[in-house]
Amino acid sequence: MKVLILAGGFGTRLSEETNILPKPMVEVGGRPLLWHIMKGYSVHGFTDFVILLGYRGYCIKEFFANYFLHQSDVTIDLSTGEMSVHKNASEPWKVTLLDTGLNTMTGGRIKRAAQIIDNRPFLLTYGDGVADIDIPKLVKYHQEHKKLITMTSVQPEGRFGAIEISDDNLVSSFREKPSGDGAWINAGFFVCQPEVLNFIDGDNTVFEKEPLEKLAAERQLVTFRHEGFWKCMDTQRDKMQLNDSWDAGVAKWKTW
Repeated sequence: MKVLILAGGFGTRLSEETNILPKPMVEVGGRPLLWHIMKGYSVHGFTDFVILLGYRGYCIKEFFANYFLHQSDVTIDLSTGEMSVHKNASEPWKVTLLDTGLNTMTGGRIKRAAQIIDNRPFLLTYGDGVADIDIPKLVKYHQEHKKLITMTSVQPEGRFGAIEISDDNLVSSFREKPSGDGAWINAGFFVCQPEVLNFIDGDNTVFEKEPLEKLAAERQLVTFRHEGFWKCMDTQRDKMQLNDSWDAGVAKWKTW
């Protein structure tokens, strides 16, 4: 089953980094966030990736074009250009890098991968979020309910500590960063039947609007509730938190 990763957006809310890099290439622990996402899939045996490129897609192409070399111990004969590889630590991944247009919307990017999907079920996620989701369990759940699409949902952590205040202004309780308002939100990590592409008109289609709304209206959208770790890197603050977790050895998304 192929894994499609949306990696073409402008990442404007992380402009400190995305002026020179696409958001999936912003580093956490010295590696692009995209690499972390792919490791999370590959640990479960999903190693056939399709990266849907757009903004500064050449950065992602260059990363993977040089990946084998960067992961290897080599001897290079400068007089002949011959290179001997002594040791290589590259993952056994197949990576398709698909240019889906600079201004194409999320739905359009997915639609452009139709020929690569080849009328088969596929996995889909965003290039800016990490989680400790049990992917085989997600896929099994999708196969059991036999609907067209499964969307992972999460209850995000609140940004600030919550307090309860009595009438005399005494704080009766305090909870550091509790869950939000109880609502479940789209966390990405989809499993899709190929028929999902029929709900996407073209490049200007935002996947999260008409396609998902119509799939929901036709009772073809099912959610997989994930109560473990999930975090989207949307701001500089998010990047710092992810890096702090990695540096402290408590990165909950590191399942490999």
